[in-house]
Amino acid sequence: MDRLSNTIRPYAWGSRTALPALLGTPPTGEPQAELWMGAHPGAPSTIDRGLGPRPLDSVIDAAPEAELGEGVVQRFGPALPFLLKVLAAGVPLSLQVHPDLDQARAGFAREEARGIPLDARDRNYKDTNHKPELICALDEFAGLCGFREPAGTALLLDRLSVPAFASLADTLRAEPEDEALREVLTAILTMAPETVAEVVCETTRALERTAAHPQDLPAELVSALGSYAALGHAFPGDPGVIAALLLNHVRLKPGEALYLGAGVPHSYLDGLGLEILANSDNVVRCGLTSKHVDVPELLTIVDFRSTEPAVLRPVPVPGSDGEELYPTPIDEFRLSRYSLGGTAAEGCRIPGDVPQILLCTEGTAVLTDTDGSSLALGRGESAFVSAGGAGLLAGGAPGGPTATLFRATVSL
Repeated sequence: MDRLSNTIRPYAWGSRTALPALLGTPPTGEPQAELWMGAHPGAPSTIDRGLGPRPLDSVIDAAPEAELGEGVVQRFGPALPFLLKVLAAGVPLSLQVHPDLDQARAGFAREEARGIPLDARDRNYKDTNHKPELICALDEFAGLCGFREPAGTALLLDRLSVPAFASLADTLRAEPEDEALREVLTAILTMAPETVAEVVCETTRALERTAAHPQDLPAELVSALGSYAALGHAFPGDPGVIAALLLNHVRLKPGEALYLGAGVPHSYLDGLGLEILANSDNVVRCGLTSKHVDVPELLTIVDFRSTEPAVLRPVPVPGSDGEELYPTPIDEFRLSRYSLGGTAAEGCRIPGDVPQILLCTEGTAVLTDTDGSSLALGRGESAFVSAGGAGLLAGGAPGGPTATLFRATVSL
């Protein structure tokens, strides 16, 4: 068991209060967007085994099989396959997609061959990995996720009565789904800047007008109008405001989650969430940002299929000691949680055969290993557990409230 010291990324969209509230630290007055837990070289956690703090990626590099286990190294390579983050959105994140594995490898190779520095503004690919992800709400959390069924979006565009939308609505009704969504998104992202500014302004007024008098609009569209209008105010002149109208609006209650695969356009709008993802920082943006937008590259990555967002809720793991799992279709990461009461001696047994990061989000979680050593994790604190051990016992603090402990690991 190693207590983690983690880096906070101060992106402009971050909340100024949510992470300080979680960690019990005073606000700095600046945005605090993401708390990174893991071994990504961009911001690795550090651990101290008595010789001073060391980055977790360096510790793993020095002895990958000892830290990760032989099975993980053989399956995924000599690096921790996942990254865990607490994400605190004060304003919406950019509208974005992530590549699949083949796209990431090819894109990274192209940009390396062109000599584009890793930190260059116009760099799309920071590494060779894909970036599927799961976002689990820690409080009320709102986002956009995947394309809405085209007929529903055509109805919304009709009701807004913005002249520029008439041809887009016709396309959504007349063409096959993938062709229609590709054609409409391309048209939006390639509008002349002066046209975009006018259309976004007009759209924002139309959204507010429609929200006041929704009449016969379906409930799922009515609930999205306010969020769409807020985007128009936050990002005037940004084509992402118009592109967002194509996407499903989702609200998650605490403990609910969404899985996002390659090519699915999405944006997180507001709230505090726990995000687990493959160990990658590859992002291709399509709007709601001042950062680089590469429309041709984006159009090769987007999955032009409508989806109905599947809200995930944790399910009990058969034969486990109180573990609840968020099921996903990939193996690079696995997220589960425990509710801990009483003391460690009365707690839940956590297997030790895989590398894992344990994060406490409520109460105090007390971890005890087979040697009797213990580690207490308060709210917002985390630990790295190497593979190969006999496992841990986890319980709440004596006399304290029920603790919530999230477990991030892999599937073998």
